Amino acid sequence: MLLTLETEHPQADGLGYLLHKHPGKLQSFPQSFGHAHVFYPKNEPNRSKIAILLDVDPVGLVRRKGGPSGEGFSLDQYVNDRGYVASSFMSVTLADLFSTAMNGRCKDKPELVETVFPFIAHLPALPCRGGEVFLRSLFEPLGYTVEAQCGLLDAKFPEWGFSNCLNVSLRGDFRIQDLLKHLYVLIPVLDNDKHYWVGEDEVEKLLKRGEGWLPQHPLKAHIVNRYLKFQKRLTSSALEQLVSDSAENPDEVEAEHNAQEEVFEKALSLNEQRMGTVLASLKGCGAQRVLDLGCGEGNLLRLLLQEKQFTEIVGMDVSHRVLEKASARLKLDRLPEFQKNRIKFLHGSLIYRDERLQGFDAAALVEVIEHLDPPRLAALERTVFEFAKPKTVIITTPNAEYNVKFDTLPAGKFRHKDHRFEWTREEFETWANRVGLEKGYTVQFLPIGNVAINVGAPTQMASFNSIH
Repeated sequence: MLLTLETEHPQADGLGYLLHKHPGKLQSFPQSFGHAHVFYPKNEPNRSKIAILLDVDPVGLVRRKGGPSGEGFSLDQYVNDRGYVASSFMSVTLADLFSTAMNGRCKDKPELVETVFPFIAHLPALPCRGGEVFLRSLFEPLGYTVEAQCGLLDAKFPEWGFSNCLNVSLRGDFRIQDLLKHLYVLIPVLDNDKHYWVGEDEVEKLLKRGEGWLPQHPLKAHIVNRYLKFQKRLTSSALEQLVSDSAENPDEVEAEHNAQEEVFEKALSLNEQRMGTVLASLKGCGAQRVLDLGCGEGNLLRLLLQEKQFTEIVGMDVSHRVLEKASARLKLDRLPEFQKNRIKFLHGSLIYRDERLQGFDAAALVEVIEHLDPPRLAALERTVFEFAKPKTVIITTPNAEYNVKFDTLPAGKFRHKDHRFEWTREEFETWANRVGLEKGYTVQFLPIGNVAINVGAPTQMASFNSIH
């Protein structure tokens, strides 16, 4: 796994002093899980870049835990993603290798401790349980500009599907100690896992590394829950210490916790996760000209407009009234001319051939197909996959199996009164694989939302990619 930190600054060559790692040497440090290597791909008076490369030994790690033999053996103890993705291994390494910098000390050049550098932190493979929306909701409140890309597990084997990791760059102006603290806490929060036992000492570590930023973070409660692996006693202790001294009343403390949870639910609503995943997939396939079929009031269109990659954006819906609402919500009449030229609306139906839909790189149908009567799906298949035939088609739909998790939804009822059907995972995959085979597309599937045991995720997504 790899992490690089880069800066352009008149004192950039002082990064070696701050981190206490010589720029002219390749240095290696033994870790309990393997080795950490530190080197500088660039070190100039005004520009410096440091790389931290972890070489995880999964075999040695398992053997040190007592060996894989016996009832507990499983192949994934040896074959997994831990050696390649940024995880709690990286956090532990940052604390071990750069503890002096993280604690705000520099013996040789103490004046650099308070220096703010324009950093770029790059994590080529960052697990993100919650998608790009969650990633942004963690780092953007701290002042970072976030760039994230999602791609296939292997371009040579598209049938393997999409990776759950993002290629992430974080840009922002920070002291080195602040940057390291943010990464130390938030990397395992994104991964939602730790490779070691979480006990009382983890609360102390969290409070120490979160000092100065965590108490004000809008997702404070969720960060604490994930960091402490949802151990209620530990999370309650941490949250109580993070609440300001003025909130001494237990009722006020509880209200603070509830408010944090409400912020999290809003920031990680299923619709936002869905839109974020679809957006990441459209960005990942390299599309520039995109169709949003059944665009509704423009939730996805708004996100597409924010990305310079998409040069032509078309939203189509069967309802005139909905298109008017989408136009009003996007404030098209107030957009600069170049933005107006990127987007347009079409009134039309997905069950009729439409030449206006031809020639696009990608099309998205977000929560659309379940609103059609099943006999009309064949017409939609022809319209989208035969006549329009974009290179990539993204389709999302509810997972009927997950409905049992909604306490207020009566058994046998659909989530929306206008739904004509809701498919199980097997039903959706059977339909999508048949369409892909008949129309000349490979298909990959991706769950959206929290995956529950036996019932899967609340939303299921299929990505169709043309083989012609």
